[in-house]
Amino acid sequence: MLSKIARAVIADDERLMREQLRARLVQVWPSLDIVAEAKNGMEAVEAVKTHRPDIIFLDIRMPGLTGVEAAKEIAQLDLGDDALLPEMVFITAYDQYAIDAFEHGAVDYVLKPAEPSRLKLTAERLQRRLSERANEWVQDSPYSFPSHQPLHSVQQGLHALAAQMAGKVPNYLSFLQASVGQSIHLLPIQDVLYFVSDEKYTRVQTAKQEFLIRKPIKELVDALDPQKFLQIHRSTLVSMSAIGSVQKDERGRVWVCLRERAEKLAVSRSAASLFRAM
Repeated sequence: MLSKIARAVIADDERLMREQLRARLVQVWPSLDIVAEAKNGMEAVEAVKTHRPDIIFLDIRMPGLTGVEAAKEIAQLDLGDDALLPEMVFITAYDQYAIDAFEHGAVDYVLKPAEPSRLKLTAERLQRRLSERANEWVQDSPYSFPSHQPLHSVQQGLHALAAQMAGKVPNYLSFLQASVGQSIHLLPIQDVLYFVSDEKYTRVQTAKQEFLIRKPIKELVDALDPQKFLQIHRSTLVSMSAIGSVQKDERGRVWVCLRERAEKLAVSRSAASLFRAM
């Protein structure tokens, strides 16, 4: 059971569709608090910044930013390390995208028009997920790293979906130009253990050396193979092969421990759900 009333944002460029979705959500989930509506992708991003909803229903085709592009922006918002990203549900008239949306990190999808019976299933899944993720953060059990199965952050899954919608095959980086002092190095991506960004630079760490680049994490997410790198924080990408273990400290915070180096990398609350409690 949810301990608090769930809050939601609806984003769709068609007013009648917003009204229909609101009415049917009231029907299948009477306690859901719809705190805002948006008529385009930029308004959807701003609504998440302002209202911090638990859920956002995103039309996959909107002017300005599409639903997927808006979701990518939302996934990179700085809401604080303890904040959870809203659960994302795509509303789409395009069945070929629906399964991809579901498989690449969106909690669910609903085909237009949103039928009450299908929306009821979505509401039940969302309630379970909101309850589960609230409990995950307070559990004391250690975390495991399930290396036998693929892991993708929400942002990485959304990038794959955007490429699929555009009919493109992702072209991932094999090398990058990185600086040490006044020297420029051509660095193989396979040598990188992790990337950590600050306001100006991104630090690139290999087993033996540190480099600097100007490419921010949100651009690197789109440029790196999601089968090889995992976004564990809005400012951190880590090579999956570099992960030795995942630990939780006495405050309940989750950390990635590396195989080849002593430092630990902080995992945001939203990204902690990528790892399984043992």
